[in-house]
Amino acid sequence: MSDYENANGSDELSLPRATVHKLIQEMMPKDITCARETRDLLIDCCNEFIHLVASEANEVCEKEAKKTIAAEHVLTALKALGFEGYLDEVQDAYEDHRKQQSRDRDKRNARFDSGLTEEESLRQQEQLFAQARMQLESQQLLQQQVQEQPHQHDQQTQEGTNP
Repeated sequence: MSDYENANGSDELSLPRATVHKLIQEMMPKDITCARETRDLLIDCCNEFIHLVASEANEVCEKEAKKTIAAEHVLTALKALGFEGYLDEVQDAYEDHRKQQSRDRDKRNARFDSGLTEEESLRQQEQLFAQARMQLESQQLLQQQVQEQPHQHDQQTQEGTNP
C-alpha cells in the first residue's frame, strides 16, 4: 500500500501514513502506543475533515466568482462549519507561512539585486563580453603562432642544410 493511500487501500489521496504516525507518537505519552487500526481511523478522520473544509471553501470561492481557493475562503469555511476554535491558530499559521514566503522571495531577489540601474548593468555586461572576446582572440592568436612555429623551424632547418 502506498504511503498516500487511505486506510481502505483506495487510490484516493490521503495524508502520508508515516507523517501521521510520527505526529501521533509526538502527541501521545511515551508509555502509550497507538494500535494500527486506531492510526488508520485517525487518518480517515483527518482526510474527511480536509475534504469537508475544502468542499466548503470551494463553495465560498464559487459564491465569490473566484477560481482559486484563498486562505480567506478556508477561514470562512471553518467558521461556517462551526470550527471557530481553530480560526486563531489557522490565522497564525497562515501569517507565519506568508512571512516565510516573503523571506524566501527576498533571499532569491537579493541574489539578483546588484544595486545597479539597468543601463549600468547592460554597460557592465558589454564590458565583460568585450573582455571575454579579447581573451578568446588572444588565445586563438597564441595557438596560431604555436602551430606556425614548428613549421617555420622546419623551413629554416631545410634552408640551412641546402646551401
